[in-house]
Amino acid sequence: MKISNWMLAGLVTALSVTAAAGAQTSAGAGAQTAPAAQTAPAAQKPGAPLQLQSLGQDTKADPFPPVNQKYFTASTPTVDTVNAFLKALWGYDPNRIWRVEAIQSTTAPSVSKVIVFVTDKTANAKVQPTAFFVMPDGKHAVAGDAVVPFGATPFADLRKTLQARADGATRGATSKDLLLVEFADLQCPHCKEAQSTMEQLVKDFPNARVVYQSYPLVDLHPFAFKAAAYGYCVQKQKNDAYFVYSAGVFDTQGALTPETGDQTLKNAVTKAGLDPAAIDACAATQPIKDQVNASIKLAQDIDVEQTPMLAVNGHLLPLAGIPYETLKTIISYQASLDGVSTGATGAAVGSSSNPPTLGK
Repeated sequence: MKISNWMLAGLVTALSVTAAAGAQTSAGAGAQTAPAAQTAPAAQKPGAPLQLQSLGQDTKADPFPPVNQKYFTASTPTVDTVNAFLKALWGYDPNRIWRVEAIQSTTAPSVSKVIVFVTDKTANAKVQPTAFFVMPDGKHAVAGDAVVPFGATPFADLRKTLQARADGATRGATSKDLLLVEFADLQCPHCKEAQSTMEQLVKDFPNARVVYQSYPLVDLHPFAFKAAAYGYCVQKQKNDAYFVYSAGVFDTQGALTPETGDQTLKNAVTKAGLDPAAIDACAATQPIKDQVNASIKLAQDIDVEQTPMLAVNGHLLPLAGIPYETLKTIISYQASLDGVSTGATGAAVGSSSNPPTLGK
């Protein structure tokens, strides 16, 4: 079995460009010979409980090294907290199982190293080791080259931040209980491709409030900031007109050039039924520029590193890297963790006989 970066080594928000493209982690060896097994060997302290995680189905024969308590030298986090964290991340997939093999003190004060072995229920599936470091505040971990949210409810703080600060055009429900925030750039080709996914999510999750949050990548796309400023002005006049405008920009994205870019934006405003001269004047004002900059800062504050990115009640997911049915399953699962209804009809989360996985 191979496990993609963003489901294993990435952990939560460490969703790199290579991971989004489906890059795989290096194949782990068997449980007894994997590198991490040198840190957490197989000898078990008598009476120590196994920490095998089974998410709703009978498991195969125990594939993991037994737990040895001498490799649990840190007082925090607890095994229960780590398991709750991993369940928030991986629990949407009933085929995945894991065991926490070590929670160790390090030479850095109050920094703990966590080692987890993970596999799935497929016959002869390989066991993969992964490790991350939990910071002294107990709310962050270092996974790979990224700092990620950590804890029993790792996405809760991000969810509150987005409920308070996401101010883009909206579709769907008025309630923010199930909040899907798309961070996108109107000059980004992958964002254009993601719009059909976003439209389908609006249909499939009637109780979701779906927000388009501008994140113009100004170093890459010269017209992205102005396109976002136009968008906020369109939204101020009429929320629903924004999506006609954005569709018009996406459809003519190739014309966002120095020669034709201004007219392209004005044409999109016209398609939305608004006055392009008035929108152009509005977009040049400082309050609108400040609003675009605030939207950029929001994305940066929550570590959005690429577009398009979707925050599902605070859980950041790369829209370009996840099959649609998997995305639906993750959204449904996150809603169930947060105790909110999606309004969706159909099979329950994890009911498929062949549950989706993130590896290719």
